[in-house]
Amino acid sequence: DSLDASTALGAQTVPLGRPMSNTRTMVLDPWGHEQPVGVPGELVIGGAGVARGYLNRDDLTAERFVKVNGERCYLTGDRVRRLGDGTIEFLGRADDQVKVRGYRVEIGEIEQVLRMQPGVLQAVVLLVTPEDGEARLVAYAVPKAAGYAVSHSDRPTPEKLQAWVAAQLPEYMVPSAVVLLDAMPLTPNGKVDRAKLPVPGADALDGAAARVAPRTPTEEVMAKIWADVLKRTDLGVTDSFLDLGGHSLLAIRVLGRISKEFGVRLTLRTLFESPTIAQVAALVDAERAAKSEAAALEVALAAVEQLSDADVHRELGGGPPPAGA
Repeated sequence: DSLDASTALGAQTVPLGRPMSNTRTMVLDPWGHEQPVGVPGELVIGGAGVARGYLNRDDLTAERFVKVNGERCYLTGDRVRRLGDGTIEFLGRADDQVKVRGYRVEIGEIEQVLRMQPGVLQAVVLLVTPEDGEARLVAYAVPKAAGYAVSHSDRPTPEKLQAWVAAQLPEYMVPSAVVLLDAMPLTPNGKVDRAKLPVPGADALDGAAARVAPRTPTEEVMAKIWADVLKRTDLGVTDSFLDLGGHSLLAIRVLGRISKEFGVRLTLRTLFESPTIAQVAALVDAERAAKSEAAALEVALAAVEQLSDADVHRELGGGPPPAGA
């Protein structure tokens, strides 16, 4: 009954429950303010059950054991939220939250999306920071067994997995590189040994692997238009127009070039709602296909109008035309 009640309150996982006697729990934001019901934050524990610290780890003790409103408390590092009935729901580890290009990113969310790809068995995402560069997301994936278990179209490649993530998450959450492994390195207790995951080369981390090259003639022309207007050469078909420095004036120039090259007129709103080369190219192809079908139908109708009654009767397989036709 308690689980059903928590589910009714919006819980997505089995709740942790309520604090024990002489123990107090708080859900705090990064600045130490109590979060409202339903809003995620870090679980902080106070009360009689709080330990003195970590043995021989003064640095970790100072980091995790802090004063909150004058009370000695423990920062768990767990991301939770409080439900309407007071129970605590676990959402993940705060360690899995990283900052990429100014955006706060949930690594677990990217991993979950990768695991949903039909050809992926396991997936892990790390934040890698080269010595002379900014932090980059790197994904590691173990494909499912080949053969009949996975269709050819589902067999993962780095490009396919980047496009898969790009179709479901914001551009800043797309890994800069994807590494395919036969198996994940494991620690003695069976967990993924992240320290032993191979770090991609500098070229991959700089974005070469993250750029998905044009795959259709329309995408090739579209990429040239964007490169000319944005004055950029490092474009991929999953890159966002806005993230590449695009704005309304440049968007109008892009739309003008699209009209000239393809004879298709798109609205400014369309470009901002579908801001990648791949998405715009798909819209252009759909518009051109619709125009082509309409033109073919118009030609067919014009040809029918030129037929006499006798010709129509003959085309319909009616044999010799009736007398007087």
